[in-house]
Amino acid sequence: MVDFDKYQVLTFDCYGTLIDWETGISRIVSPWLEEMGENVPMDLILSAFALHQAKHQAVRPTLLYTELLRRVWVDIEGSFGWKPNAERAEAFAYGAGEWGPFEDTVESLRYLSKFYKLAILSNVDNPTLKRTLVKLEVPFEFTVTAEDVNCYKPGHPHFERALELLSERGIDKSAVLHVAQSKHHDIKPGQELGLSTVWVNRRFGKKGTGATLSTEAEPDLAVNTMAELVAHHKARGSASVAG
Repeated sequence: MVDFDKYQVLTFDCYGTLIDWETGISRIVSPWLEEMGENVPMDLILSAFALHQAKHQAVRPTLLYTELLRRVWVDIEGSFGWKPNAERAEAFAYGAGEWGPFEDTVESLRYLSKFYKLAILSNVDNPTLKRTLVKLEVPFEFTVTAEDVNCYKPGHPHFERALELLSERGIDKSAVLHVAQSKHHDIKPGQELGLSTVWVNRRFGKKGTGATLSTEAEPDLAVNTMAELVAHHKARGSASVAG
């Protein structure tokens, strides 16, 4: 369980937690499947996405996310035997900035921002995140991207940089609660560094792990939505308003 009163800062994964990247990917790819006359289930495409993304993130940690997505789409085409299409690869690469938030994201962030400082730790580049932040409609204390630290989660540099920035503000990691959908990218590495974690199981009721890899990790709290996290906060008492 989580003692909400002890935290001053909520750090968030963005894509998959706040942003509905699986729906975003589906909206981009589904018309292409129709054009090609393909009937590949979207869950298979998401699984291929997860595998190829993880491969590139591991071997090319300094590669900007937009270029990484371009290569991921080329690999997906190869996985299913589709004819290469440079225009689709380009559209897929820049599509991340167009992915929209989950229905409960903005309202939940507005509520939580009344009680905590908010920050984002994301596996994207700065231009992509800049386009996304407009959709979230709340101020963040800071953001840390893969471009900033030349590394992709589940590596530790995102978290280490965030803790450095918070230390400069006089905030200890014991006052930080990390909120994320991916056990692979966030919950496990967060715990390895001694952070409290909340797992937002956005794929509740669905088979498989979708656009992320399967990893075993036990969060301090598990919820299915951001709205449920807010409900836990309301039920367990309010923290002091962040100064």
